[in-house]
Order: sequence, then C-alpha cells, then structure tokens
Amino acid sequence: MSYNIVVIGAGPGGYVAAIRAAQLGARVALVEKDEVGGTCLNRGCIPTKTLTSSVELLHSIRRAAELGITTGEVKVDFSQLMERKTKIVSQLVTGVNYLIRKNKIELIKGLARLQAPGRVSVAMAGGEETVLATDNIIIATGTEPTQISALGYDGELVLTSNEILNIAAIPEKLVVIGGGVVGCEFACIFNALGTQVTVLEVMPTILPVIDQVAAKTMQGLLKRQGISVKTSINILEINKSARIVRVVLDSGEEIVADKVLISIGRTINSRALELEEVGVAVGQRGEIIVNDKLETSVPGIYAIGDITGKVQLAHVASAQGLVAVENILGRTKVMDYRVIPNCIFTHPEVAGVGLTTQEAKEKGIAVKTGKFPFIANGKAKAMGETDGFVKILADLKKDRILGVHIVGPHATDLIAEAALAIQMGVTVGQLAETIHAHPTLSEAVQEAAEAVHGISIHI
Repeated sequence: MSYNIVVIGAGPGGYVAAIRAAQLGARVALVEKDEVGGTCLNRGCIPTKTLTSSVELLHSIRRAAELGITTGEVKVDFSQLMERKTKIVSQLVTGVNYLIRKNKIELIKGLARLQAPGRVSVAMAGGEETVLATDNIIIATGTEPTQISALGYDGELVLTSNEILNIAAIPEKLVVIGGGVVGCEFACIFNALGTQVTVLEVMPTILPVIDQVAAKTMQGLLKRQGISVKTSINILEINKSARIVRVVLDSGEEIVADKVLISIGRTINSRALELEEVGVAVGQRGEIIVNDKLETSVPGIYAIGDITGKVQLAHVASAQGLVAVENILGRTKVMDYRVIPNCIFTHPEVAGVGLTTQEAKEKGIAVKTGKFPFIANGKAKAMGETDGFVKILADLKKDRILGVHIVGPHATDLIAEAALAIQMGVTVGQLAETIHAHPTLSEAVQEAAEAVHGISIHI
C-alpha cells in the first residue's frame, strides 16, 4: 500500500494531522495500537474533566444553602460517576472514528516501527505484519505516565493517572506524589469526594511552572479546602502491607494511605519506533528533535506532540499536526510557541498564557502589572465564587500585554480572550478600552487591564 502520508499515533496530534491532510487531498493512513484519541481522550483530558464536572456540581450542591436553596442529604454514587466518565469517553472515541471514516483515512490497528525512510512496518494484533510505503511520515506517539518501581509502583496500590481513572471505590486516604497539574487536579477531585488527600512536592511550591503568585494562591486555597500540602520534601521509602501503603518522608514523618498516585512526569513513547534504524536524531530523554517546521533530521519524517519534548499539551499537539501537514504539502509554515494557553482544572480553576512574572525577570524584561480580585466582580459575587484574581503583565515601555494569569471561576474559558490579545499584539490600553458586558466574569479581565494603569474602577 502506498500513501502520501502515514501518521503514527491517533492522539490529538495524530488524528488532527490525518484529517487536515485528507482535507487537503492527501492519501493518508493512520496507525494506532490502541483506541483513537490517545491519552487525552482515553486516559487524560476528557475522563478527568468529566470527573471534575461531577465534583464541581457536588461543590455547588453542598453550598446551596448560601444561595437560598435547601437540599437533602447528598450522596455520591461512585460507580455511576465512573460509568458516566466511561460513556462520555466512548461517545467521543466513536466520534473520532466517524471523522476518520468520513475523511476516507485508512485506520490501521497495530504497533508501528520505522523500517526505512518512506516505509512503516506495522505489527497487527493477530501477529501478521504489513509494510506501508509512503512519501512522508508523521510520528505522534506521545507519552505515558512514568512508572517508578523505586516508589513502589504496582498499578494496584501505587498508581499512575492511568490506573486511578479505573479504581472501583473512593479511597479513604490518598497520597499524591507530585504537586504539578495532574497531581493537583486529582487531589481536588478526590478531596471533593471525601478522600483525605496529602500532596507531596519536592519543590518549594506546588504548580512550579505557573506564575508564582497564582501558585502561592492555589497552595493556600487547596489547604483551605482540607488538602494537606507538603512542599520541599523528599520520600525516603514506601512500604506496602495488608493493602496499606506507608510513605516515609525525609523529616521522619510517616503517612498512611490506601492508595498512592505517582504524578511526577511522563515517559516518551519512542523505543518501539526503532528511530536509530533510520537515523532520526533524539535527545537525552528519547524526545525526537524537530525544527520549527516539525521536520526531524531525516527528510520526509516529521514529529509532533509530546514526543517532541516541547510543550506537553493536547492543543499544542493539534497545532503542531496542522503545521507539519502544511509543510508536507508545500505550504510553508512554522510553529509559534509564544502564545499557548495553559489550563488547570482544579477548584478553583487556574489558567495562564504568555510570560509569567519569573520568566519576565529571567529575560530581563521590565514589566508593569495589574491585578483584579474576583471578590470585587459582580458576577462572581452573585455566583458565590469569589476566590482568585486576574493578573496582567505588560511591557513597561510599549504597553503590550506579555502575560495573563487567572485563578478563579471559569479561568480556563476566560483565558481565550487573553490569548487572542497577546497573539494580536494588543496593548493594555486597548484591552481596557474594550467594552465588556456587565455583569460578567470577563469584566475582571478589563479591570485588571485598567489596574495596570492604576485606573481600575472597582478596586
């Protein structure tokens, strides 16, 4: 079989690339060893956000009396909650399969490896092997949660994000190793469900990659919700006995739990590809080295998504897929990483785009900032969701918006306006002068812009 493009991996990078290539007239094969949709749809973004939606409703019901609504006893049917998660994932997987068929993409189930430039060997489930001839290859095999045997990983008591999405019962006590995005999201989910949660982070603060003010705020909010957060710690050992896990810290403290979640990184899926056989250059972590056109060191072979070691986000993988296809089909395009929204679905939500305060300092960029709290926003007050703020960083001389960071209700939706503003080179003055509807949460963005100039009306 001969194709214009063979895409290896049907995650949010791979299937989007395949569809766009087919739309532009290419003959495309898409190789996937598991379900289409990749980690994001099957074991990441969608199942976790489905659970998050359930617990957000639980939060609202529990505080209904504050809004004048009387409710009875609230119970969580965990099995039904998990069934809903599985159903939604299944529906979306079916939808992606439909799009693949609609665009006349040949979906091939199996494990792919690079036999040579222009040749992809696929080991099928039944044991047979087929070889695909192609003009171009796009590698989009992603990452998997890091399984650390030294921390006692067994997939039963000590889990990764893959296994915890399929547990049968709510843990009584959960230790989360790693206070990054994944760890904090699961901490919020299970805390709301009644689990006693402890988050362990080796760095001085949780969420170390986001703006430092947002990270510090979230650490305080999680503690206020009853989540125990321990930073600047190291784990000496993990012992398991009688379905109990004991986590021993370097301080001598021992934490007992019935489940431990390891969320301290992901491993690049590149080994099975046999990249060395065709000379594709890789980095120290196994990531495929690409240029801004997503080209690898071998002509005709491209790589997108987590496997490139760039920004590990589903929407980045999709954007890279579109760029790679454009270049393959002769429409020169480069990847721009300057404006990438980062969303964290904790309670409350966190979102950011552009430079953080610490990044601006490292780059030696003089900035001015404005900050507006949701407690002063009418819509947030009406909703009873007043935790958090909008913070804007702007170039001191040019007034250009450099970064926006939001902690609070619907932060992951509000960040889109900020991303567009930075992408279009909007100044703080222009954003402040843009009329925002009242009463809305988006007014907090406008007032944060006004605050940069010291003219916010409501603070």
